[in-house]
Amino acid sequence: MAEKMLQFVRLPQRQPEKRDAEARRHDWAEVYRPFDPAAAAEQASRCSQCGVPFCQVHCPLHNNIPDWLKFTAEGRLEEAYEIASSTNTFPEICGRVCPQDRLCEGNCVIEKGFDSVTIGAVERYITDTAWERGWVKPPKPRRELPYSVGIVGAGPGGMAAAERLRVKGYQVHIYDRYDRAGGLMIYGIPNFKLEKEVVLRRHEQYAAGGIHFHLNCAVGHDVSLAELRERHDAVLIATGVYRARDIACPGVGLPGVVAALDYLTASNRKGLGDAVPEFDSGALDARGKTVVVVGGGDTAMDCVRTVVRQGAKSVTCLYRRDKANMPGSMREVKNAEEEGVRFVWLAAPEAFLGDAQVTGVRAVRMHLGLPDATGRQQVEPIPDSSFVEPADLVIKALGFDPEDLPTMFGEPALAVSRWGTLKIDHRTMMTSLPGVFAAGDIVRGASLVVWAIRDGRDAAEQIDRWVRAKAEAEAAAAPMAVAAE
Repeated sequence: MAEKMLQFVRLPQRQPEKRDAEARRHDWAEVYRPFDPAAAAEQASRCSQCGVPFCQVHCPLHNNIPDWLKFTAEGRLEEAYEIASSTNTFPEICGRVCPQDRLCEGNCVIEKGFDSVTIGAVERYITDTAWERGWVKPPKPRRELPYSVGIVGAGPGGMAAAERLRVKGYQVHIYDRYDRAGGLMIYGIPNFKLEKEVVLRRHEQYAAGGIHFHLNCAVGHDVSLAELRERHDAVLIATGVYRARDIACPGVGLPGVVAALDYLTASNRKGLGDAVPEFDSGALDARGKTVVVVGGGDTAMDCVRTVVRQGAKSVTCLYRRDKANMPGSMREVKNAEEEGVRFVWLAAPEAFLGDAQVTGVRAVRMHLGLPDATGRQQVEPIPDSSFVEPADLVIKALGFDPEDLPTMFGEPALAVSRWGTLKIDHRTMMTSLPGVFAAGDIVRGASLVVWAIRDGRDAAEQIDRWVRAKAEAEAAAAPMAVAAE
């Protein structure tokens, strides 16, 4: 029954069946159909079982990829799930949203000529099977500890830390300003990449395991950081970064020029059945409109593909570099092209046109110049090359910056970097405030879900170490204090 490994020499790479692009344009279902069990085992058998697996090295979580591929090929799926979940808190989410072409699959040693092993789809298949068969259990500790930890932010970093701390026995409380747990996994990533039930079931599972969620609770407004420090033995800040970067050019404040996260949040809330006045008024609805999206990252790809599904007349993506230098996943770019998105490469906006409403984007052609200090080619405008893209709606997908947390939290002693991210001791992950730790995008800047998970798990280890050391020091000091009396 067991498949032999190293089958890449005779089997081509295959992803799960992709739904037809025309059908995808009219619904919000995920792009790929579930992996057929026989096909998943067959694709897993293509792994070459490297002595030094580059896929594992280049995964931020250092997932034991060759091991769970081998077990999948042999039909030992429960063991495959145990290995996948031992390093990854959300393997079913990473299997859907990770840019595998830049991480594990892109570094597979058989990638050149033979095409890489289909890692992401197999990871998703393993964990979806685990959920179906009841193998995924709530995080339960062997014994309860008398210590509590408060976590600010219910995104991937905060929830990953919560799961690790709960398994160790801590009393864990998560505070989040939104009405659902998941952060950008709920409100930023569209359904066709990550169906919301996949995230919401994790919330239910963690609540069943004893993790306490305080939703609609904004730290700095409903509760102060000082209060959380009084309530808990340690606090972790894992808020992510939500403030949209802007562009300094004429017309940026015109009606119809909107930030990507505002647009995606409205769309996702509408899909969840919420009342969304900005969407219902048409301000954040692309239906029937000529849309221009400015940007070239994964958020821009989420926007253009959402615009398609809302029934826009047309959608154009402007990006100032060429396709080869685009930071977004090439797989997402290909999906967008299949769905009818038009890309204009090497073009940057100069101004947004219109009076009472945006009517177009004046852009300038760019060319790639000499590399900068990072090795990336600089972009320079081509003189007298301006052109106009008509638009009823312009979406700015230019990235995210952190909010001013010291001011928001009323903690001026909370040190930040020159980029506005929280400063931490990278050995301990502690901020400038004793007992207050930070992890994820609020430290490293806008990044991937998989990096937030890694940071959250690392922070949980450092919090556990610090709380235990503090408790031991207090216990050792207690007899001396009694003796002194």
